[in-house]
Amino acid sequence: MRTRDHRVRRRQRTGWALAAGAVGAAAAWSWWALDAAPYPYAQRRLLDLPLPFLTQRRLDGLLRPAPGDRILEIGPGTGLQSLPVARALGPAGRLDIVDIQQDMLDHVMRRATDLGLTNIVPTRADAQRLPFPTDTFDAAYLVTALGEIPSPGLTLLELERVLKPGGRLVVGEFFDRHQVRRAALARYATLAGLRVERVVGPPFAYFARLTGPSRT
Repeated sequence: MRTRDHRVRRRQRTGWALAAGAVGAAAAWSWWALDAAPYPYAQRRLLDLPLPFLTQRRLDGLLRPAPGDRILEIGPGTGLQSLPVARALGPAGRLDIVDIQQDMLDHVMRRATDLGLTNIVPTRADAQRLPFPTDTFDAAYLVTALGEIPSPGLTLLELERVLKPGGRLVVGEFFDRHQVRRAALARYATLAGLRVERVVGPPFAYFARLTGPSRT
């Protein structure tokens, strides 16, 4: 009897693993086949599918959101990462989300309202010309967004400007038509006065943490 129960549990675990793999594969295929820049709001449901290796746990490990921090997200999509990060910041913290599509910002804010999150502030803007003062944010992040912006180098330069001295920037990139490869990211970072401090994940789905020098 115990052996049969063990076999049943093993089949269940195998089924769950296969189902999770199928979801990840479907998300990856959709990202490649239907990719556009910027990602259209009409296809927003695909943005809720987690991509392989670009997990919230990995993002949190590099971003290190802490209560009271002010953090900037570029290209929040439907809020897949925004909502957990905002929750980690607590009521004394603040998450600013920037997108050029008002529909995306509105979508995230509706979800935040449903969850009782009041520390997310939306701004419709171009990431290449951020409407924030220098040295504003403790940290910033972009997940599958940098390559969709016409000038990734200019975007990193702007992000370096609005980050506080020593602030951290996390870039997540997935293998699609717009992916910024790791070598290109390192070049852009150097030109922006940033340094690639750590990279996690394979080349086709990686997170990189960048830091800037302390200003004098």
